[in-house]
Amino acid sequence: MAVLVSQKLGSGNWVGTACLELAPLPLHRQIEAFGKQAIASQFTSVQIVPLFLLPGVHVMEDIPSEVDIARSKLDLPIEIRPHLGIHPDLGRLFANQLSSDDAEGKILLSHGSRRPQGNQPVEALAASLGALGAYWSIPPSLESRVKELAIAGKKKICIIPYFLFPGGISDAIARAVDIISQELPAVDFRMRAPIGASTELADLILDLVEE
Repeated sequence: MAVLVSQKLGSGNWVGTACLELAPLPLHRQIEAFGKQAIASQFTSVQIVPLFLLPGVHVMEDIPSEVDIARSKLDLPIEIRPHLGIHPDLGRLFANQLSSDDAEGKILLSHGSRRPQGNQPVEALAASLGALGAYWSIPPSLESRVKELAIAGKKKICIIPYFLFPGGISDAIARAVDIISQELPAVDFRMRAPIGASTELADLILDLVEE
């Protein structure tokens, strides 16, 4: 994804990556290392675009906290840009996954946020897609939504993961769908892939960056 964004930005810009979790160094140390390289390359500021879909704890608390630590270590302006999920055209990427699908029932499955109003973007997008919202970490669950549609007589159910990239959770979702399909053999389940890296996604990210 960083390569695609870098190609679109062209020369005179530098794109790096950092991870909030499952990285050898905490996020503030990753930002600090990137910032030192930026200073050495005579860049005058750093922008951080959170590739998160929901305004949950990571976006609202964890990332700002880590950035504040990095700011205290660097003589370099660091700005947090809006998170990806706020982009008004994001729904188009999910809608494209349904353009040729004749599913009778649709479920938009997100990880879910426990913050008040944190799941409102999921519910709004689900409504625009004619789908039901479901969550991996909080109710209503995938299984409960599937049963709801099955009781309503839906025989073709499409599950759209509200995730950017494949990973451990998307693998777990696929396993859960396999189990549910064995319990409901009369239902035809279609499991869509996460959005994944693409030029379209790179364009949305660039819209959130100040050049």
